[in-house]
Amino acid sequence: MNERVRPDSPERIRRDSLITLHYRVATADGVEIIATFGATPATLKLGNGELAPPLEACLTDLPVGERREFVLESAQAFGAHNPDLVKRLLASELPNGGADIAPSTVVEFTAPSGGKFAGVVRERDDTTALIDFNHPLAGKSLRFEVEVIGIL
Repeated sequence: MNERVRPDSPERIRRDSLITLHYRVATADGVEIIATFGATPATLKLGNGELAPPLEACLTDLPVGERREFVLESAQAFGAHNPDLVKRLLASELPNGGADIAPSTVVEFTAPSGGKFAGVVRERDDTTALIDFNHPLAGKSLRFEVEVIGIL
């Protein structure tokens, strides 16, 4: 009798997989941004923008049951903080004329093409606001911890 022996080969995540996992994203100095450990796991479709591309790249080829931690330097994650993306705007240029907009507020703007983009208010006075259009995690190194529960 001639039996074919197949090595145990768990299914692995592909760039377009629908997956269930627990994950944690924190800054390198330990400030937790989001975590599902101890709560309901997340189900995500890779390639649909549900998870940032640098984080999705860490998941590719991981098998079910794998638990890993990745450290991404700022250039690998959301890039360096670009000072050219910090702009002082007149209050009249802000949505609703800047009413009730305080520091740390995320403000959504509409581009001439109709697209949406956001900025974080860094400073505010009576007539102007300093808006940072960088991704909030730009310039930060990240720790990304994952536990792959399933591939659907």
